[in-house]
Amino acid sequence: MVEHTGGGPEDAERAAGADEVLDRPLPEGVRRRVVTLVAEVFGGLTMAELPPQLRQYARFTPTRRARFAGNAMAAALESHPAFRRRVGELLAEAQPELAGALDAGAPPAAADPAEVAALAYVLRPAGWPKLVAAAGEEAQRARAEQAEEEAGREVRRLRQELAEARSAARAEADRARAELESARKEADVLHRKLRSAVSDVRRGEAALRKAAAELESVRAAGAAEKAAAESEARRLRARLTEAESALEASRRSVREGRSVEDMRLRLLLDTVLDAAQGLRRELALPPAAQRPADTVEAVEPGRMNPRDVATRALSDTDPALLDQLLALPQAHLVVDGYNVTKTGYPTLPLEKQRLRLLGGLAVLAAQTGAEMTCVFDGAELAAPVLLAPPRGVRVLFSKPGETADELIRRLVRAEPPGRPVVVVSADREVADGVARAGARPVASTLLLKRLART
Repeated sequence: MVEHTGGGPEDAERAAGADEVLDRPLPEGVRRRVVTLVAEVFGGLTMAELPPQLRQYARFTPTRRARFAGNAMAAALESHPAFRRRVGELLAEAQPELAGALDAGAPPAAADPAEVAALAYVLRPAGWPKLVAAAGEEAQRARAEQAEEEAGREVRRLRQELAEARSAARAEADRARAELESARKEADVLHRKLRSAVSDVRRGEAALRKAAAELESVRAAGAAEKAAAESEARRLRARLTEAESALEASRRSVREGRSVEDMRLRLLLDTVLDAAQGLRRELALPPAAQRPADTVEAVEPGRMNPRDVATRALSDTDPALLDQLLALPQAHLVVDGYNVTKTGYPTLPLEKQRLRLLGGLAVLAAQTGAEMTCVFDGAELAAPVLLAPPRGVRVLFSKPGETADELIRRLVRAEPPGRPVVVVSADREVADGVARAGARPVASTLLLKRLART
């Protein structure tokens, strides 16, 4: 390991080398190697030892650091001598033999010139510009030799391609001559076939003229036969017309005879019916309101009402209970609209609440056939609602100064006693009021569950 201490002859010599400068730009190969060496020892420096512009690359890998911070590291080597000396110390520790040889002024002859020049550029021993220039000349000489070698390979490749092209051209010419000879032979064969075809066409034209003459004679014979057939058809149509006339005359005479008999029978039937109607009026007989089966004594089943349905073994939250209520004869379903919508979907605007509920009620009305009335509170509206009620659903809004609950009670009181009326509302006051009027209250959740099944 090469140690560097202050105040010795080596430092003096290094200081003398630091004063030397390059008289030409750093060769590209040497520059890339310098950036690679700095990127490799970059991780061994503390944050304080790094120039400010390089601290952002401290966490990069050596490869990424060389790719993204190459220009910044090269500039820092020139503008920050302390940074360059610290990098030189790390490189000297990593490559002690080569660093010692550079300090002694005798770099190994077998070493890579770019490696020697890059390390000399960082360490700055005496005469380092000559080492860098020698590396550049060596790299230029290597590039020239490589270019000459590549040019020689390219010339050899082009000569080989030229020889192959000449061989292919000769083969192509031979093939073209062979194809030309084959084409000439094929043309001779086609000429012979053409002459034969012309002869066949001429024979065909003669046969066609003969066939045309025979066809003309056949057409003439067919026309004569057609005229004879049309004459016979006209004669047969005349005979058929005469037979149809005779048949129609015979049918007319039969109908006239039958109509006389029908008329006599109809007159007799009308006489009997008029006599029976007169006798019924004379005796003042009422319509028969009783049937023989009504005279047989038995126990008749009672008529079912909403209170009977409520006594069945069904839960108040079972949607089947609502189906049973609506299955009663002439059932009327009255719905407290906003009470149901604000229970089921309160986050929607009032317009969308109304449309969603009315759509479900329309489907329920089509399924059950029951009368349905949906009541909304008009006090919650800023203006009258323009609404096309769905089929089978009556839509009502309460008047100014009246609530939807009062309108529901008036609807229940308007129904005749005994008619099944079902009121949907979660309001306990509404439920108790309609129950006293004879209606059957059900919870809003029950209707929502039933609509969810449609």
